[in-house]
Amino acid sequence: MVALAGALVSASLAGIGSLPQVALAESPSSSPGAATISGTLLGDAVTFYGRGYGHGVGMSQYGARGRALAGQDATTILAHYYQGATIGTIDPATRIRVLVLSRWSATESRPLEIAGRVTPWTIDGIGGPFPPDARLQLSGPVFGAVVDWRLVVVAADGSLLYDGAPPSDLVVRPATDDGRLQLTSKPTRFNVYRGNLHLVTLPGSPRVSVVNDVTLDGYLGGVVPVEMPSTWPAAALQAQAVAARSFAARRLRPATSFYDVPDDSSSQIYRGVLAEKPATNAAIAATPGQVLMSGSVIANALFHSTGGGATESNENVYTTATGRRVARPVSYLRGSSDRAPDGTAYDAGAPYATWSTRTYALSQLSAWLAGDSRTNVGDLLALDLHDRGVSGRLISVTLIGTAGTRRVSGEVFRAVFNKARPATDPSLRSTLFDLAPIP
Repeated sequence: MVALAGALVSASLAGIGSLPQVALAESPSSSPGAATISGTLLGDAVTFYGRGYGHGVGMSQYGARGRALAGQDATTILAHYYQGATIGTIDPATRIRVLVLSRWSATESRPLEIAGRVTPWTIDGIGGPFPPDARLQLSGPVFGAVVDWRLVVVAADGSLLYDGAPPSDLVVRPATDDGRLQLTSKPTRFNVYRGNLHLVTLPGSPRVSVVNDVTLDGYLGGVVPVEMPSTWPAAALQAQAVAARSFAARRLRPATSFYDVPDDSSSQIYRGVLAEKPATNAAIAATPGQVLMSGSVIANALFHSTGGGATESNENVYTTATGRRVARPVSYLRGSSDRAPDGTAYDAGAPYATWSTRTYALSQLSAWLAGDSRTNVGDLLALDLHDRGVSGRLISVTLIGTAGTRRVSGEVFRAVFNKARPATDPSLRSTLFDLAPIP
């Protein structure tokens, strides 16, 4: 049992609301080395109040929108979010390889299929070109440990144009820059691409991955309107284009992998030609080849949806599961206030500029946290929410309960809570939260 000392202590972060706190002596089961922990004793019901959406490092997209509406240009916006970085250039024709389909099982009954659109198209090592709307089909019947790959090309009217073994390096190309390739096997309507498609087979397996080899600015056409609404001010879209180009260019790795980036949220979401918008294509064209530089190196231009009135320093976010800082501070990823001179947050118009969870019985919250070994402290008694970064985001959370104490990163606490709560209930949108509303 944790002994409760009655001494009140002051709130540990100026500007962050909190309930009265008490000094809590650790139980013998706690990790050795610490004497007391300053925690907030919880009542019978708990509500979390927060600001912002996302990790908080780098550019706040809604903050960029607010700054653009206030009259700032893209250069000024980028200078705020990436302090000390400069604008450099990379050849817009630089190519990037995007993994657009991973480990598709290409069988006789369900072959991998690609259709050429708009113009004729070719396959390296095979005669052609093939007419628009002809379809490539690749299947891999397995005989023991050997995959007998078969490549078929069928015209739009069903006539057979090719039937045989594929070349060892299978690359599909539009005959001109106006051509498009549609990866019809991809289970989404966003499956039409500029550039080439490279089919990569796995030895001894009927599985095949598809990589879109496209110019960097062609890639951005399918990224920027997905990462930021095309209806936003031009300055915000231009800032997003430079940040997204920098993020991608930094991840080019031709010597170490058959692709550079995936097309999902683990990198930047890329949806190809069908996602393109005139306004975002104009923003890309207005910033030809521009990238953020830190000295002679392209900057890691991280961005997120909503800062909540402030951004965070990278080392306070990318920590161990216990909240221990392990990342080195990055000079251009410094957290700072993101408010106008009158104190209004630039991202005040965001849906999650401020938010709150539902109110839960302490017993319910305690049970959820006890269900994960990382946050199990028996019956939860108190939370220590004093370990915060420059933005107010929680670096770590210490849970105090009848079975002792545990310290986890703010992100681990958020993840455990979000997984346990009813799916229809509001989530913890960021680690900038407290037990009372945050100004």
